[in-house]
Amino acid sequence: MPTTAPAIPSSNSLLTRRQAIVTGAATLGAAAWGLPRAARAQGDGKPLRVILPLSAGSGADGAIRAISNSLSKALGQPVVIENLPGAGGITGTTQIVRAPKDGSVIGVVSNNHVVNPSVYKSIPFDSLADITPITILGATPFVLVAHPGVPAKTVPELIAYAKAKPGVLNYGSSGNGTILHLGAAMFVDQARLDIKHIPYRGMGPLMNDILGGQVQLGVVAVAPAAAHIKSGALRALGVTTASRVASLPGVPTIAEQGLAGFELDGWIAPVGPAGLPKAELARLYNGFKAAMEMPEAHDALIAQGYEIKLTPPDQAAAFFKSEAARMAQVVKNANVKVD
Repeated sequence: MPTTAPAIPSSNSLLTRRQAIVTGAATLGAAAWGLPRAARAQGDGKPLRVILPLSAGSGADGAIRAISNSLSKALGQPVVIENLPGAGGITGTTQIVRAPKDGSVIGVVSNNHVVNPSVYKSIPFDSLADITPITILGATPFVLVAHPGVPAKTVPELIAYAKAKPGVLNYGSSGNGTILHLGAAMFVDQARLDIKHIPYRGMGPLMNDILGGQVQLGVVAVAPAAAHIKSGALRALGVTTASRVASLPGVPTIAEQGLAGFELDGWIAPVGPAGLPKAELARLYNGFKAAMEMPEAHDALIAQGYEIKLTPPDQAAAFFKSEAARMAQVVKNANVKVD
């Protein structure tokens, strides 16, 4: 199995900027992008095509499908979701950036959108210049988990054990260069550990092998891991977010256990092609905003482990730039490349 060098997390300045963009966005940008409910433009009845450059059954896929009925009501038009996975999201995103600039086609991307330029030798678009961010819809936390056979119940205990037995432990990921790989690599490097990386083809196989003990560690999404943690099949060592997670209240953050500044979550963001007219951008943003005011959509996203963000478009664009710079540094230090 291929292994990679560990990664160094972003600087405190990047993390601080990132936190300010995400958590303060609703306040900072609301005045610019909010419209009274009665003034919200409605669709002309033609379908809105939503491209997901991710597989059916993925976290982002489940989230968007869960809110699609509410979004259709908010926009006044049918919503048609199309999965176009492949090449870490590049296949589907290529269709998003080439779509008509009239709001008839949008896409929903995740962290990998800003990671891909650093891990692939070339991609057929500019991840920042060729899109129009509509909003950061929501984010879901990750958790560092261990198979119960690992004799560690906390991050400091894991670090001590790994340093006493260098090269013995391994961690799995959902694929080389994915956000789960980078999250684990950030931990390994900041803790200065010798732990091998084993990439899998997706979250399902990764979870199966951590549960079976074929790999000992992994950074995974909280929602699919929570039941296994509560049953004792997995041991949660620390959450990757800046603060503790409501669904795992007894699990401390990695940062509070000695790795200061450690922060990572999995976000999803609707985007359009570059050059989307401002009026259409506002219509789409307000459509998502109105949809998330409906209990059906709001509760569905919360149930899937997402924290709702609804970052206004200008703040979403700033967030994309900040995250791209942060992930480029992580990838550089991890020496991750995908052919």
